[in-house]
Amino acid sequence: MLDLRRLLVLRAVAHHGSLSAAARQLGYTQPAITHHIRRLEREVGTPLVARAGRGIRLTEAGQALAAHADAVIAGLRAGRARLASFPSSSATLVPAALARLRARHPLIAVSLVEAEPPTSLALLRRGECDLALSFEYPGVTADEGSDFTKTPLMADRLLAVLPAGHRLAQAGAVRLEQLAGETWIAGCERCRDHLVRAAAAAGFTPGIAFATDDYIAVQRLVATGLGVALLPELVLDTVQLPGLVATSLASAPERQIVAITPVGQQPPAVAATLAALQAASGTLARRHPSASAPVLGPG
Repeated sequence: MLDLRRLLVLRAVAHHGSLSAAARQLGYTQPAITHHIRRLEREVGTPLVARAGRGIRLTEAGQALAAHADAVIAGLRAGRARLASFPSSSATLVPAALARLRARHPLIAVSLVEAEPPTSLALLRRGECDLALSFEYPGVTADEGSDFTKTPLMADRLLAVLPAGHRLAQAGAVRLEQLAGETWIAGCERCRDHLVRAAAAAGFTPGIAFATDDYIAVQRLVATGLGVALLPELVLDTVQLPGLVATSLASAPERQIVAITPVGQQPPAVAATLAALQAASGTLARRHPSASAPVLGPG
């Protein structure tokens, strides 16, 4: 079966008659559109687009495949997708993606359950969701296993969160070792593991006095002067309390946000949801030049 995302790209090119207009509609870069058209041409073994003056036109094969894409899209109307996401993505990436999905496929039914990894992956294994948003840190072994496909979405920068009156609050980029003697407030289990590893690489063991999965609680503890923390930029996009400062780290650490699906071809509604997540990730990454997003997903 052909990749639904590439069919969506071809359909947009057919409608607009140009790669740049298709890119604007889908929220992708023009090189990403070109990449997927070329991949689609290799998959079907024939040219699908040809130059026509200052624009492009579909070849006969391209027109036939675009008509097939229309039929596939029509089949999305009865589709549904069950999504599991972690809290900071539920408040940022997911709403943007689902708004995009509803605008293009208003009859796709999407349900959402909130769960941190690895709980979200357990839901996927039990068949209780179709798609799970997760995140991973460099050097920390992921646990999705070989039964699932991982699609990178975007990099999410980690920031040092300090009380507003902290000695380094106005210092610009901070080196992690400068916070070696601080009291630390840690987040979820995966985030705590990353903090311990990053601190060890910087030559110290963090003194973790507080641990909570609630990012608002983390910020409140910092704002009241009880410690410092590392928080992802997506969290601070959701809400940043007064009384604290978020500053970059010289080592520029980040986590990678990924979508996890079962191995194999996905139902059209799930593939369309994944495509919307990829497009929304690209938009978020452009809002934060320090972040990065894949061109349009793997392959």
